[in-house]
Amino acid sequence: MAAIFQSILTLNITFGSFIVCLITSLAIGFVIAFTYMKTSKRYTNSFVVTLALLPAVVQIVIMMVNGNLGAGVAVAGAFSLVRFRSIPGTAKEIGFIFIALASGLATGMGFIAFALIFTAVLCAMSFVYQIIGFGGKNVSGKKKLTIVIPESLDYTGVFNDIFKKYLSSCELVNVKTTNLGSLFRLKYEIVFKDPRKEKAFIDDLRTRNGNLEIICSKAELDQDIL
Repeated sequence: MAAIFQSILTLNITFGSFIVCLITSLAIGFVIAFTYMKTSKRYTNSFVVTLALLPAVVQIVIMMVNGNLGAGVAVAGAFSLVRFRSIPGTAKEIGFIFIALASGLATGMGFIAFALIFTAVLCAMSFVYQIIGFGGKNVSGKKKLTIVIPESLDYTGVFNDIFKKYLSSCELVNVKTTNLGSLFRLKYEIVFKDPRKEKAFIDDLRTRNGNLEIICSKAELDQDIL
């Protein structure tokens, strides 16, 4: 059993061992990219393809530096993070980048079994966390409310009685002036006591804001950009 966790590389890298490591890296890259696609709502073709190829690239770098692990990690890390110098990356994207880096490092050192087990466990856990919604924000029943009011109204408490009547929670998240300062645009995050009374709620708001614009929509999760 212990033998499978030993490196397949000897002092001199053979063509056969190189091909085995390369095929393993490409297979691992495909699995990582596939996992990212299935656990993400939005992704680009360029990033997925790069993610699939990254373990093989890191493996080649590690092999070419002839066992100098510090130099190999420095070079491969610089290559992998070039994307984030100009385009904001999400925490999930950076996480999968590091998974691809670590797997490529393992195959580059010849530890095929370690790379396969590591990739399998982390990809499986990514699916598990996605299924159970681990770490997700609780937006059940939460909606986004936008109300436009004239500048003559004091927005700090003008709707308090209506909110108390229809809502179980309400938070003012944004205030913006519009129409050359003659109007205020208020944005709230709200939760209804009874969702069936949404129309009555909006009708009461319209009588208070002078029949100006009111928008009630589904709340969206903020993107976790690093």
